[in-house]
Amino acid sequence: MADIVSPAVRSRMMSGIRGKDTKPEILLRKALHAEGFRYRLHDRKLPGRPDIVLPRWKAVILVHGCFWHGHHCHLFQLPGTRTEFWRAKISGNRDRDDRNRQALLAQRWRVLEVWECAMRGPGRLPWETLLAETVSWIRSDRKL
Repeated sequence: MADIVSPAVRSRMMSGIRGKDTKPEILLRKALHAEGFRYRLHDRKLPGRPDIVLPRWKAVILVHGCFWHGHHCHLFQLPGTRTEFWRAKISGNRDRDDRNRQALLAQRWRVLEVWECAMRGPGRLPWETLLAETVSWIRSDRKL
């Protein structure tokens, strides 16, 4: 299937997609702050520059977009155009995610991944449940 916009328009659209400070990330950060948690953002000293770093709890939270990280859910669908490019791009993102997660675990950080589909769409969790589970994980000593 051919793209419905020109390559220049598609390029401009794609360049406007944020890699950090996304809506799901900001929503979770504000809620955690309201719960009394203090954190750092995108710490350059840590592998992959995690979205939310909670040093007191030795925990990091990664907020993943389902499309960009190739999550197997209703929000991910491989594009019909340039499929080999997108397959390689998303596969590379997933490989990098795995390497960063392993490096964080090797440094004894606890890692929680929060997926976009948990926050939006028909399969989303109730917000109170998602927040309560995240807070519970932070305060626990659970690895995942």
